[in-house]
Amino acid sequence: MNKSQLINAVAESVNLSKVDVKRVADALFNLMEETLDKGEKVVVSGFGVFSVANTTERQGRNPRTGESVRIAARRSVRFRSNMEIK
Repeated sequence: MNKSQLINAVAESVNLSKVDVKRVADALFNLMEETLDKGEKVVVSGFGVFSVANTTERQGRNPRTGESVRIAARRSVRFRSNMEIK
């Protein structure tokens, strides 16, 4: 399911316009991004926890040539589910 399919499904489920649901979804995702950018966790009870993980710079290997390459340090979003799929 992509973002537009999610918006369509939610709009149909709660009987709101797609435009209104899209505005809410965009605001939600922007707020989550801002919170994660500050290094804080986003906890959605009954769903899961989004957090930021920092990885350090490391040496990797190009599988095609076997040449060593430097992989830069970066920040990425991690998700840990706290729900069971029925």
